[in-house]
Amino acid sequence: MTVTITSATNDLIAAVDAVVEEWLFRCAMSRWPVSGDFVPGDFDTAAREAAREGRIFVVAELKAGLLIDVDMQRTNPLQILREATRYPTAILARYGVPSVARDEMDSRIMPNDVYGLSPAHWNDVHGSLMEPGIIWGAAKASTMLQRRRSEGKLTE
Repeated sequence: MTVTITSATNDLIAAVDAVVEEWLFRCAMSRWPVSGDFVPGDFDTAAREAAREGRIFVVAELKAGLLIDVDMQRTNPLQILREATRYPTAILARYGVPSVARDEMDSRIMPNDVYGLSPAHWNDVHGSLMEPGIIWGAAKASTMLQRRRSEGKLTE
């Protein structure tokens, strides 16, 4: 079975769309000050709205960034998901939730991720993203390699 970059991209976008809103909501809820503490209804409502906005952002960015020619792509899906953490971050900051301690490398690489929400890999968002994420990456790499070979820029 041959997987095209277009089908792999569409599958990945659909898979992310199915889980990203709940992940963004969990991001906000996971940083509530005390585990088991009462969560005010307005925080819950604000976190859910932020997650919905984040989902809209993620899907739009994935389509804009990945449904274009692979040679024109300047982002990757995990980077878009990292950028989406700004939605729960804004809610947490609005409610005065203290930032978390992060190591020096994280702080330098992602200075705005003060709550440590950015995913390092697919499983940080949802386990169901592992397969479509890997397939998308492989399809993109295969497409690029085939092009470079046909252009004479790569040899076997």
